[in-house]
Amino acid sequence: MGHVSPPTRASLLLRLRDGTSPEAWHEFVKLYSPLIYGFARNRGLQDADSADLMQDVLRSVSGAVGRLDYDRQKGGFRAWLFTVTRNKLFSFQERRRSQAIASGDTAAVEQLNNAPDRANHLEAEWDREYERRLAAAAMEKIRVEFNEKTWQAFWLTAVDGLSAEDVKERLGMSTGSIYVAKSRVLARVKQEVEHMMSDEP
Repeated sequence: MGHVSPPTRASLLLRLRDGTSPEAWHEFVKLYSPLIYGFARNRGLQDADSADLMQDVLRSVSGAVGRLDYDRQKGGFRAWLFTVTRNKLFSFQERRRSQAIASGDTAAVEQLNNAPDRANHLEAEWDREYERRLAAAAMEKIRVEFNEKTWQAFWLTAVDGLSAEDVKERLGMSTGSIYVAKSRVLARVKQEVEHMMSDEP
């Protein structure tokens, strides 16, 4: 009895593009809005500003949804969404910089000039956050495939960082069983992330 995987991310994008699935947009927002919001927060934006920027990016995606023909040679959807988010972030910061200059707020100008978003590692940070978000979504999807003890063995060792020795008494499992449980779940997480990241319809 094989596991039926949820739709690939690419099929989600296709459903968005053809406009026939109202659930597709909800699924898209659930998956990607925390990524965009978190990315803005990590660039130093306040909560309300991060939420505004996230909404701005989502509006842009919604407006472009009929022509989501991103170039796979240039990194595919991940790179396209990064470009949209980065451009919105830069526009936001330029507006803030102009307002700060006009008001004579030299401290704010200095802070904006030194913001980490101008650094070369911005895209690498986006990639890490993107992969973390997909991993979290993958874990949410596959959680139901495992019994509670197996899941706890995985979570306590792989996510919380406890040793198998620390976990075995708590769960009443042998060290070997804990390692097997951890590796089984990790393999499924990896498989699901790869499935979600597939750019093939």
